[in-house]
Amino acid sequence: MKETLRYLAGIAGPSGYGSKSTAEQVSQDCCSSVPSHLTAIITGATSGIGAETARVLAKRGVRIVIPARDLGKAAEVKDEIQRESPKAEVIILEIDLSSLASVNRFCSEFLALRLPLNILINNGGVFSQALEYSEDKIEMTFATNYLGHHFLTETLLDKMVETAAQTGIRGRIINVSSVIHSWVKRDGFCFNQLLNPKNYNGTRAYAQSKLANILHVKELARHLKARNARVSVNAVHPGIVKTGIIRAHKGFITDSVFFIASKLLKSTSQGASTTCYVALSPEVEGVSGKYFADCNESDCSNLANDESEARKLWKQTRLLIHRLLYQPTA
Repeated sequence: MKETLRYLAGIAGPSGYGSKSTAEQVSQDCCSSVPSHLTAIITGATSGIGAETARVLAKRGVRIVIPARDLGKAAEVKDEIQRESPKAEVIILEIDLSSLASVNRFCSEFLALRLPLNILINNGGVFSQALEYSEDKIEMTFATNYLGHHFLTETLLDKMVETAAQTGIRGRIINVSSVIHSWVKRDGFCFNQLLNPKNYNGTRAYAQSKLANILHVKELARHLKARNARVSVNAVHPGIVKTGIIRAHKGFITDSVFFIASKLLKSTSQGASTTCYVALSPEVEGVSGKYFADCNESDCSNLANDESEARKLWKQTRLLIHRLLYQPTA
């Protein structure tokens, strides 16, 4: 109850920010300490929270790389950013996060540009009401929200480690998760069922993918610490924002709930604030393997904190990616 009241009132936490803080406010407060010539890749930046994150970071002088499936939408976002910030550098490259081959092509194209990589924001996500499969024959929500981002991160990780070593600026990886991850029960989190569910439920699939995003953060943080890499990785819950994913839940009941609960919803800028805080704030320097909400470190579920579960998911994921890429079935 106390946390709910804090959220509704927008009371600031230890960071000085709370649920009502905006990406503009957070990034403005950080801008004096933001190093110059940073480069950030932001998935899902053609709309919603991702587009707002791209706009605000570009306004603070960060070079933005937008991986996009819809290049037309990406071009519109680029134009909007550059109208507000004429000096902003925005690069668009094609990607389909649900396809490992497409993610691989994107990484090759980005690395060929020989740019540094300081910030990777795994923000893109889908919610599918009906059971769909990717070209790799993986359930679409899991393929897009988790598997594609896992592969993207692993493929670009050496570039981030190299950039941090050369510049002395710690790299930051951010997985955009959701509080809905806590809905997943231990006995319902089975790797094979995530790939090919027998009884599909869109909300459950989404929650499972967001739990996997946090488990990825936990295990990757352990690996980065073991290799003394100057790269941090954290997960964030942006809050409930009426973005494209939320609008996928259509119907009178949903619309009525949104009308009644409109005061509980965040604006897009409020939704992007935690991502921007973790990406830029000097207060988060060196913090890794944590979960943030409302611009403050927060608690995730017991399952999300389970080191053995994180390690198991990591191993299963690596084996699957290797099989799909290097041992394709006919």
